[in-house]
Amino acid sequence: METGRFGELAESILDRPSFLGGIRAVAVDGGTGAGKSTVADSLAGALRAAGVSAYVLHTDDLLDGWSDLDGSGRRLTALVLDPLAVGRPAAYRAYDWHASRFGDREHHVGSPDVLILEGVGSARRANRRFLSFIVFVDAPVEVREARVLARDGAQVAAPLRRWIADETAHFAAEGTRSCADVVMDGNARVGHDHETEYVRLDPPPGQGA
Repeated sequence: METGRFGELAESILDRPSFLGGIRAVAVDGGTGAGKSTVADSLAGALRAAGVSAYVLHTDDLLDGWSDLDGSGRRLTALVLDPLAVGRPAAYRAYDWHASRFGDREHHVGSPDVLILEGVGSARRANRRFLSFIVFVDAPVEVREARVLARDGAQVAAPLRRWIADETAHFAAEGTRSCADVVMDGNARVGHDHETEYVRLDPPPGQGA
């Protein structure tokens, strides 16, 4: 088990060039329930501790329901990435899962030093020209499914199974894991402090097994 520190990861990200109008964009991708939100929050905390601003955008907010993985990607590009790339303001309306529609309030991204895109599909090929760094968070599918059911209830079991099939096909087609700068273990809970440390699953690209 190889443990890394989010503080060091933040330094690595800040050493990378920016490709989004002066903003360093970081994708935290991986399967549903893998622990992406925890990773994104820990990384944002490390970046802020380093004296830079960070905005976490949850791409689930751009989904129009359970069967809209491609649509969320199009909205992310059109509403956030394309505007920021040319120095224009970016804003989006978050999906209300209880009302089954997008909300009325606009969320303004502003001009953070680092924009963290957290969610399934955040590192899709169409986005990679904007990204300075890619994190992939992994965990066994049975663990991920149990987490989502515990969080959202048994009523989501059927759409969750369809979603997992969709995201599995997406990752295979996009080669997401293989393009990541770091692959993290979203299931590791022993031997590290998940607020400041993470467990690496794969070696960095180019370093072999």
